[in-house]
Amino acid sequence: MKNDCAQSIPPEWAHFSQLFAALGDPERQRILLSFEPGETLNATQLTQASLLSRPTVSHHLRLLCEAGVLERTRRGREIHFRLMAGTLIERLQTVISYLDAHR
Repeated sequence: MKNDCAQSIPPEWAHFSQLFAALGDPERQRILLSFEPGETLNATQLTQASLLSRPTVSHHLRLLCEAGVLERTRRGREIHFRLMAGTLIERLQTVISYLDAHR
């Protein structure tokens, strides 16, 4: 057993709990699945495509941005969101590599 990990999480793993919490919610999964490759969407578009209220969609978008899953950019008065697929793949690959080494 690795006793050092039983006491604290390694720094390179610190962001994973936030990432997995963000990905663990079905509504946030639906939001992510709304994006076509390379597409940017705003909160209005995502609200129209869901059964959620605008404040609820905005809440989910904030959590996905904080977890590094979405990137936001301002265009005039609107904020557009883009899936950070490369970042997400890198983070998940870290977990896959760890698990692969421990087969």
